[in-house]
Amino acid sequence: MTDDRVTARSSATRGPEASSFLRRPLTARSVIASTLLGMEPPRLPAQLLVRSGELFGISEGTTRVAISRMLAAGELEPEDGSYRLAGHLLTRHSRQRQSRTAQQKTWNGAWVMAVVNAERRNAADRSNLREAMRRLKLAELREGVWLRPDNLDPDRSPPDTATLEAQCRCFRTEPIQDASQLAGSLWDLTAWSKAAEELRAAMQQWLEPLERGDTDALAPGFELSAAVLQHMLADPLLPTELLPADWPGVELRTDYDRYDRAFKAAWRDWFRRQPLPGR
Repeated sequence: MTDDRVTARSSATRGPEASSFLRRPLTARSVIASTLLGMEPPRLPAQLLVRSGELFGISEGTTRVAISRMLAAGELEPEDGSYRLAGHLLTRHSRQRQSRTAQQKTWNGAWVMAVVNAERRNAADRSNLREAMRRLKLAELREGVWLRPDNLDPDRSPPDTATLEAQCRCFRTEPIQDASQLAGSLWDLTAWSKAAEELRAAMQQWLEPLERGDTDALAPGFELSAAVLQHMLADPLLPTELLPADWPGVELRTDYDRYDRAFKAAWRDWFRRQPLPGR
């Protein structure tokens, strides 16, 4: 079960001077992907996207090479002098948007249960199902038995739903025991909540420098933004009735909306002040 409990990103930040919010060094590809994943719609003018790597010491040539490779891999598409996400990154952007808005349907106490019914499955099938269940936010009660409260749109991820239906038989059920205790045993709500509060504190510390247009805040602010989006993606989006009273999901999203506006305003101002090519 541990593989499917909520994985919280614990940000080891002590204040605005701490600049590392991600576990891996940023590459040109990760900067491009993270930049567009944070846009709505996920598209930017080519020159703005190319120059964005300079905030992290990535040369324009290196960024252009990464863009070419992402175009070849079907992760980007050109569009009227801009680049937009495509393929699996566009699908991820959709999931990220859903996690940011946290839309749910009215919950009537029912749960969805999926039971593996395929007699023979190879390693790839098992891995694909596990990834699909993670994205659909189902948790594994025991080997081959997955479930969650029935409070999300069942059509929110058609490819993942197709994978589920190909390998499982689905039921609508309701636990006899306490549903809150069941939810707490399937998802590590304490860890998610603690990391969310750490990220809220970090955003609060970086907000003032960003709002005054401090360009030194852009690189660490970018990394923090990516960490918050990743953490929201890990939110199990449970009904309010099953969450702890102090669950910070709404507050995290509200704080991020303000933080995101400040970051993007400072970032665009930085770009406008950059010298044009050839000058």
